[in-house]
Amino acid sequence: MNPIGFRTLLAKETRRFLKVPGQTIGQPVITTSLYFLVFGFALGGRLRELDGIPYVRFIVPGLIMLAVIQNAFLNTASSLFVMKIQGTIVDLLVAPLSVGEMLGAFVLAAMGRGCLVGAVVWLVAAAFTGVEVAHPLWALAFSLLVAATFAALGLVVAIASDKFEQLNIVPTFVLTPLTFLGGVFYSARTLPPAWAAVTRANPILYMVEGLRYGIVGAAGSPPEIGLAITIGFLALAVGGAWWMLKSGYKLRG
Repeated sequence: MNPIGFRTLLAKETRRFLKVPGQTIGQPVITTSLYFLVFGFALGGRLRELDGIPYVRFIVPGLIMLAVIQNAFLNTASSLFVMKIQGTIVDLLVAPLSVGEMLGAFVLAAMGRGCLVGAVVWLVAAAFTGVEVAHPLWALAFSLLVAATFAALGLVVAIASDKFEQLNIVPTFVLTPLTFLGGVFYSARTLPPAWAAVTRANPILYMVEGLRYGIVGAAGSPPEIGLAITIGFLALAVGGAWWMLKSGYKLRG
């Protein structure tokens, strides 16, 4: 164990996004707040309720999850990829740090960014919908587990990518579509059967519904299912990142 090295790497990764709060925190907060204002109030004037929940409150958990996923992923993906491009990854690999310490520091810093942005988005929404949280422990569990999952996934994608174009494929063509089609602005119950089946094949739907249960107290699927799916994907992402760091895949030579 090297607690000093672990704390140093964790502090470095945390300071990295705190040094540019306008980009790492302010920009996603503004973006998701605009989603909230446009969809919540523009559509909310026509669509009063969804699944028995006021529409403007219904979309809040999805917007929080969108912020958590994107920021946790981008924090690890951008950091490690830049280290690869600049060649400074060698300094990290030769440092007296275990794979677990490296992985833990990267993931914890990304979780901090994802959950921080998610919390700020919730505070912005709370100004319009109230601060009530139905099941705080469920909301906290889903926020932390989802942030850890996509932080680890960010490491996997960064290590596997050789160019910026490859790095941007996953957030642009995978994460963003899956998140928007994961029940952020609508309920799978309102879709035709064929589209509802497609939507329910999206794992992010269950993460959104789990957080929705935690915040508003109602969801389109049991939170236990979302929890099991999230833990499963977390195990896969952490296992993949662990193996890549341990073997030096695309990091050495």
